[in-house]
Amino acid sequence: NYAGNLFNGTAGNGGVALNNIFASNNGSNVIIAGKKLMDANTAYRGRVRIGFGSLKGTELVPTADPNDDALNTTENVTKDGFFALNLGVGLEKRVGSTRVVGVYGAEFNVGFGNSKTSYEYGDALSTTNVGTRTTEVKHGSSFGVGLNVFAGVEWFAAPKISLSGEYAWGLALQSRGIASTTTENNVANPSSVVSTTVEGNGDPNVADKTSSFSLDTGVSGARIGVNFYFQ
Repeated sequence: NYAGNLFNGTAGNGGVALNNIFASNNGSNVIIAGKKLMDANTAYRGRVRIGFGSLKGTELVPTADPNDDALNTTENVTKDGFFALNLGVGLEKRVGSTRVVGVYGAEFNVGFGNSKTSYEYGDALSTTNVGTRTTEVKHGSSFGVGLNVFAGVEWFAAPKISLSGEYAWGLALQSRGIASTTTENNVANPSSVVSTTVEGNGDPNVADKTSSFSLDTGVSGARIGVNFYFQ
């Protein structure tokens, strides 16, 4: 059994640019990778990223009650949340039996993710607090698949520890779905709050749904790893 690149924070690290198909809030973009050596010349690879998290911000604002003390405040809260999943499998062939081993093979990757932003207000809409405001934004979900071939070298600094470098060429298909925005308002009738959800970003100059195709040596980039063997 083998594990490598456990703590690699390079954003471009991984097969066909799918490791960071959906960016996390923390920006670490860590991918857990491993391989199983079947014999001296063959290994199966696996990669996984399961990421989720949230970010909460609180803003103190004056209360909406016109009869309240001007110094009194209430809290408006913004919450951002995300989820991302990346999976990859591959076949690796190995050439050489000294401290320097050549590697080549192919990998398949798939990933998807989504996120949303919600807004909570300290003062509810009422006859004394009339207006329109956003309560939730669901960002378009991301999905992608990729297939690449790779080649590189692995240098053993110790019997079970090695440094590796490789470069890949492959294709990637990625898409981002349509976002939606939910608002609430009581402009027409101050005593009744109406919630409305609209799909799209509302900007005629920005596409609501996107897709991309790439086939290039620059799609996946280079990888540098520190590898540990346990058998």
